[in-house]
Amino acid sequence: MTELDYITTDPAVLHGQVRIRGTRIPVTVVLGCLAEGLSEADIVREYPTLTPEAIRAAAAYGARLAAEDVIPLPPTGE
Repeated sequence: MTELDYITTDPAVLHGQVRIRGTRIPVTVVLGCLAEGLSEADIVREYPTLTPEAIRAAAAYGARLAAEDVIPLPPTGE
């Protein structure tokens, strides 16, 4: 499977939010867990229907979105 095989969307499920295929877990939830510092094992314990591969696919999907969408940030003075 490729990373995008783990990602899906359907207007009839979760109001069309991008989610992990075969679950009702939005990609945003997985990305939030990673941002909080949870490990793959922690996330799988919290969401047993996920696999480490699906978690990595969510992270890859988020990375692709970040590469496509430039978000202007205020200068920090660094």
